[in-house]
Amino acid sequence: MRPSPLDPLFAEVTSLPGVGPRMRLLFDRLVGEPGKSARVLDLLFHLPHGAVDRRARPTVAEAVPGEIVTLTVRVVAHQPSPPGRSRAPYRVVVEDETGDVTLVFFNADRRRLDKLLPIGEERFVSGKIELWDGRRQMVHPDRVVDAAGLADMPVVEPTYGLTEGLTARYVNRIARAALARVPELPEWQEESWLARNDFPDFRTALERLHAPQDMAAFAPDSAARRRLAYDELLATQLALALLRKSLRRAPGRENVGDGRLVARLREVLPFALTASQEQAVADIRRDLAAPQRMLRLLQGDVGSGKTAVALMAMASAVEAGRQAAMMAPTEILARQHFERLAPLAEAAGLRLGLLTGRDKGAERRRTLAALADGGLDIVVGTHALFQEDVAFHDLGLAVVDEQHRFGVHQRFALGAKGAAVDVLVMTATPIPRTLVLTYFGDMDVSVLKEKPAGRKPIDTRTVPLERLDEVVGATGRAIRGGARVYWVCPLVAESETLDVAAAEERYTSLVSVFGSEAVGLLHGKMPGREKDAVMARFAAGDLKILVATTVIEVGVDVPEATVMVIEHAERFGLAQLHQLRGRIGRGAAASTCLLLYKAPPGPVAEARLRIMRETEDGFRIAEEDLKLRGEGEILGTRQSGAPDFRLVRTETDADLIAAARDDARLVIERDPGLASPRGEALRLLLYLFERDEAIRLLRAG
Repeated sequence: MRPSPLDPLFAEVTSLPGVGPRMRLLFDRLVGEPGKSARVLDLLFHLPHGAVDRRARPTVAEAVPGEIVTLTVRVVAHQPSPPGRSRAPYRVVVEDETGDVTLVFFNADRRRLDKLLPIGEERFVSGKIELWDGRRQMVHPDRVVDAAGLADMPVVEPTYGLTEGLTARYVNRIARAALARVPELPEWQEESWLARNDFPDFRTALERLHAPQDMAAFAPDSAARRRLAYDELLATQLALALLRKSLRRAPGRENVGDGRLVARLREVLPFALTASQEQAVADIRRDLAAPQRMLRLLQGDVGSGKTAVALMAMASAVEAGRQAAMMAPTEILARQHFERLAPLAEAAGLRLGLLTGRDKGAERRRTLAALADGGLDIVVGTHALFQEDVAFHDLGLAVVDEQHRFGVHQRFALGAKGAAVDVLVMTATPIPRTLVLTYFGDMDVSVLKEKPAGRKPIDTRTVPLERLDEVVGATGRAIRGGARVYWVCPLVAESETLDVAAAEERYTSLVSVFGSEAVGLLHGKMPGREKDAVMARFAAGDLKILVATTVIEVGVDVPEATVMVIEHAERFGLAQLHQLRGRIGRGAAASTCLLLYKAPPGPVAEARLRIMRETEDGFRIAEEDLKLRGEGEILGTRQSGAPDFRLVRTETDADLIAAARDDARLVIERDPGLASPRGEALRLLLYLFERDEAIRLLRAG
């Protein structure tokens, strides 16, 4: 249960003065998680990305054009728009002893301006000075206040990421109210570490960013921001270290047999393993034979053969008389794994089953009974595998595919289904070394570097959307030549706010050209059986074109598909573009990927498109993605179970990652129960950053 001192931070934003039901909805959209209301803590962790410096207080004559200044002036005259010219600006002339400035307002409310700027009164105006026809002017001043208003005006005004309906000034006012709710908390960082880095305490760090006195807080290396980033990293590394310890705490059991099933699989595999696959199999078998429990990450680019390695690992566990489970993030992927593994498993004498949330009635009861009495050696499934009614006869190995789409607690729940379960997690998203440390702690890592023999390079081209008709024509020629085509759109239905093609609309337009018998539609809002039926028709060749959203991003495997069209490619992240492109080039035929973009692309989008043209190396793409966007894009963290960093910028805080990792390791060695004064404070840190699962692991052990 969360400690009561933190309750004010986990209260909804409506507990703050000035936030009613309407504004709450806007804050939910800005900082809340899907399906959850925004909380005080969410607002405090929504850090400003910069600030407006209003400290310059020159005279009118000293004011430099193009700079933001705050002037002390007297109101001289109002110059309303001439009659019949309502679109002409309303002007107000103000002056000090050195000169005058014209304040310019468009679509002005005269009564409001009369009240705001009464003739003869002193006012303080803040904004950017410009020259127009040789005269100084300030268009729509940011602030116009009297002496009392000046006392309340922040001299350094933070700027925030916003949503429609919220202003930076309002968000900052509510954030300052939120600061008053931060309780006195014990220090969870080492005093020597704080002193060495000149880090302020937690509350002061938040104050320096939301209520800054100067611009230093917004430098990339600012002590306030890096203090908070380190807090978040330490919470994550501590949670990972506790998970690691809990998985390793129980003595392991030997999960490797005499090699007969693995040898049989080698005979039935349609290809020879690459050197990286052989190394990964050897690493895993060594782990399975060790007295400690395995926790290994298998990283491989799209099409590098992770599934074959996983099957070898599962066969090793079955040789030892135990069972294995493979968990996939989607029903499509789970069924596809099952269909691909079934013939290999059967040929090697392995009994394979499937369990998803869709299985009901007698079929589900049969599968559960076979798992419980040992009638199944291996089960493939979705998150349904760790539901309460699923019991294994003797689970020895849990394989988690696309691990970053599952939370740590889900991985732990599957591993808890047996005694001393070894865990192998896999990802097709190549992850730079710094991010492996960030997200996976001390996990052992195997990397598949090569692609299986026979894979041809993919010809990647960028095409402006103005040439859509040419792409449709080329698609027709491709399918007449026997090709199958993926056509990916970013949204399911037309959006009023985004100028992007919708999958449903594109499907309709392609059906009008090629006919409904040739074109299929696949998106996440369709019922599971309908999705499976469409995929089956595309895989069988009944459908020639599959219009889809990014539901096909992970794992979908149709070797005959050789063309990938990605519409509005400028709106996708690099990692996602790479994953989507990985759906083709899986057979012997040459493949082509067309990235359609709306011209002109912005600088980041242009860089992404260039990198996609230049390389198919997922690890280089991941490194470039880290430079362009930071870690969120690489791991898709917003919709995943990986740590969803709000304060860490991996591109500037990489040096803190190893420090947090070492600190967490030392804490666990010296104070495994977090019982010391610092340990108690670190428990608060874990709750603060919602790594509560780690507290449960402490209690369990």
